[in-house]
Amino acid sequence: MMEKNAKIYVAGHRGMVGSAIVRELNRQGYHNIVTRTHKELDLIDQQAVEAFFEAEKPEYVFLAAAKVGGIGANSDAPADFMYDNMVLEMNVIHSAWKHGVKKLEFLGSSCIYPRLAPQPMKEDCLLTSALEQTNEAYALAKISGLKYCEYLNRQYGTDYISVMPTNLYGPNDNYHPEHSHVLPALIRRFHEAKENGLPYVTCWGDGSPLREFLYVDDLANLCVFPMNHYSGNETVNGGTGKELSIKELTELVAKVIGYEGEVRWDPSKPNGTPRKLLDVSKAAKLGWTYRTELEDGIRLAYEDFLHNPVRAER
Repeated sequence: MMEKNAKIYVAGHRGMVGSAIVRELNRQGYHNIVTRTHKELDLIDQQAVEAFFEAEKPEYVFLAAAKVGGIGANSDAPADFMYDNMVLEMNVIHSAWKHGVKKLEFLGSSCIYPRLAPQPMKEDCLLTSALEQTNEAYALAKISGLKYCEYLNRQYGTDYISVMPTNLYGPNDNYHPEHSHVLPALIRRFHEAKENGLPYVTCWGDGSPLREFLYVDDLANLCVFPMNHYSGNETVNGGTGKELSIKELTELVAKVIGYEGEVRWDPSKPNGTPRKLLDVSKAAKLGWTYRTELEDGIRLAYEDFLHNPVRAER
């Protein structure tokens, strides 16, 4: 169990996941939280990361920092996604081990699982077949991070765990028109179409892929939970266990935003993985379950978008 006064470092605290973890830690009475902005600490700089751990000596670490993006961003810059993520992960995890961190949690992504994995995807399907090509570089970096945690546990007896969330959305999301994930991209697209009176919105692919979405504050609750209740080399999936098609998602986003125009599909654009549903029975057995239904979460996310215009420009 993490003591309430323990020094906790949240890497990536300004991102959607990291900021939600900080909110959840504060809600649960943890207030000795250490953070650094990218300008204050570049996690790709090994010497800087070493110096930070030497000076601060955190007892617990949540590694939520990452270079993230949607299908377009991952396809355009696979080398950048692989290098940046792999280097920052290794720097933080290695420094945590070197400086005696009691427990570390690594945040991954459901894209680590094979493209055609049996559905819903269990934790043990990792590395059983080929990955989805459109985000393979990012997935390989994430797999390397969780495997490094596993190998440190085996070789040195550390207590490093990993959590693999499904598709996330919510406060502090990235709404960039080209580099965001599907749900925030749809929020921005339908909002702008409504504001500008556009008769139709064009979406990528054919709308058939099935996806699962988890509100980020629910994920944050899960992130804190296994730090107090789980140790092991196998990752823990974080999701709702529910899925819907991208077509159904667009209809739901349009409903929440109040856009009444036509939705058109561009099949020349990639669909991505056909289906990506996590098996969340392991988290359930540990005693955790999600709280926020998708339509409610989209309303909360849209409110965040409306009241935080700076994020919409990222």
